[in-house]
Formats: sequence, C-alpha cells, structure tokens
Amino acid sequence: MILEELLKFLQNCYQSFKSEPLVEVICWCVLTSLAMFAFYKWREGPRYTKKTRLDGKVVLITGCNTGIGKETALELAKRGAKVYMACRSFEKCEEARKEIIKLSGNLQIINRSLDLSSLRSIREFAANFLREETRLDILINNAGILNTKHQLTPHGFEQHLAVNHLGHFLLTNLLLDLIKASAPSRIIVVSSLAYILGNFDKADINIVRGFTPYKSYGRSKLANILFTRKLSSLIKESNVSVNCLHPGVVQTELMRHDPVLNFLRIILSKFLFRSTKGGAQTTLFLALDPEVQFKTGGFYDKMKLYPLLAKAKDDDMADWLWLESEKMVGLRGSITNF
Repeated sequence: MILEELLKFLQNCYQSFKSEPLVEVICWCVLTSLAMFAFYKWREGPRYTKKTRLDGKVVLITGCNTGIGKETALELAKRGAKVYMACRSFEKCEEARKEIIKLSGNLQIINRSLDLSSLRSIREFAANFLREETRLDILINNAGILNTKHQLTPHGFEQHLAVNHLGHFLLTNLLLDLIKASAPSRIIVVSSLAYILGNFDKADINIVRGFTPYKSYGRSKLANILFTRKLSSLIKESNVSVNCLHPGVVQTELMRHDPVLNFLRIILSKFLFRSTKGGAQTTLFLALDPEVQFKTGGFYDKMKLYPLLAKAKDDDMADWLWLESEKMVGLRGSITNF
C-alpha cells in the first residue's frame, strides 16, 4: 500500500516537472530503485515469523554445513531443538556446528558423518542414530549436488540420482519406524522447480545416452517429488507429514561445480539469487508451522502450495520409481511393511 502511494506521488511529480531534465533523471532513478527493491522482496519471499519452539524435539538435517541447510540448522537450534548435522565432510561440518552453537547458545548440536553416495555410509549412520536416539521428530532431506560431468557412484548409480534421491530414499526408510514412533512428526524433502527439466527413461536410468547436468539434476528433483507423494500416501494414517519444497534459486555451494552458475553466483548474486536466509524459509515453515502437521504430499514455494506438472503427479511413475529404488539400494519388499 505504501509502495503504491509512493509510486503515485512520483508519477505526479514526473508529470509536473517533466520539462526539467534533472527532475526527470531523479524520478527515473527513484522509480528504478523502487522496482529493484520490489523485485528483491518478491525474489526473497516472505519470512516465517511464528515463534514456534522445539524444546525436547530431535531434528536431523542432511547437508547442512553451508547454504540453506546451515541456515535451517541455525534457526531450529535457536528454537531449542536438538539438531543432528549429517554432512559428508566432518571437518567442514564441525566448523559450522561451532558457529551455530555460538550464535544460538544451544549446545545440543551434533556433527555426524554421512556420505549419501555410499549405501554403506548411510546404513552405518542410520544404525548408529537408532542406537543413540529414542525419537526423531523432524527429518530434513536437504543435501544435494549439481555436477557438470556424468559420474557413477561406487555402486554404479548416476551421481545426481544417487545423492539427491537414492541416498535420502534409503535413509528415510531406515529411520521411518523411529519417525512414526515419534509422531506427530515430519519429513521434509528439499526439491526444486528444476524438476521441470527432468524425465525418466526406464531403459536408461543412469542416463548413459544424452547426459546433460541440468536434465540429470532436474530428474533427481522430479524423483524427490515422486518419492514425497508416494511416501505420504503410504503412511497417511501415521500422523507423519511428508512434504517437499522449492527453496528458490539460492546462492549456495551447490553451484560451485557449474562454471555458468558459478559465474552468475559471483557476478550477479545480489540481484538474481535468493539469499540463504530467504531460501530456508519454506523449509522452516514446513518444519515448524502447526497447520502443516496435518497436510501431507504437497510441493511448496514461498510457504504456499505450488501446482505441479502432470509428470510430477504420475502415480504409475511414482510406483515404478519406488520399486526401482528399493532394488537399487537393497530394500526389496519394503513397501509391504506399510
């Protein structure tokens, strides 16, 4: 409302003094600045402002030593949660852990090693977590990669699919009984609107033919959504909400492997990209908002439900992906446990 009134005022000023070159220049500068500010506010999205506390709650976040994962961990730590930081690099995660403790005053921040490209690492992590904890209130599958080269993991899986989907698929299934026992609880999957770029070729799941990093990344983000929707339908009676989200185009370490995105990140970051704080808001909304506890299977952006393309709502493809993922990670028959 204030912005609209200001724009009207400037327009009137311009009409009154448009014969004065200096005044015209000033008006255009102010209008341009206001337009840039409005774009910035739109790009950043709203902030989650509710004061929800998480005292006594246990949260697990993957890939949270940098970026929106770190911002999420910090905010949940400030709200009293016991936060497990599951990261590939123990050393980098330890630096982030110490910083979060300093900023939040919360000593219950725990660093654990987890390599989502390794099935062995995931199984060892889950086994240790189940021995250590008696509850898990919020699981945030945040970690992700974007690489420029076609690479396979030691298990023979295309790397984007392995880290961004299969690793989280296995981790979630291994911890699911504990999550259900801790209900009401939440599972949050960080996906992306980049899913629009992705498609599944059932005969070429490792993308041997026609690999591009963006299509591969987009396919892994499509897998995130299909997984979210399938899991939410399987456990809909368990009082566990399962939702996914688009964090926005955020300036994070995810871009470091792509020369084009890295260039844009460095040169145009302040204008093009959402901040890490802005990118974390929808994750925080899904983790904290009381009303979301009773909503499941959704895809969110800027703390609102966002419509999906038909391919992301394809139940037959979701069924196929679930069964294929079971085979790939060695969880055959897990679907019969629900």
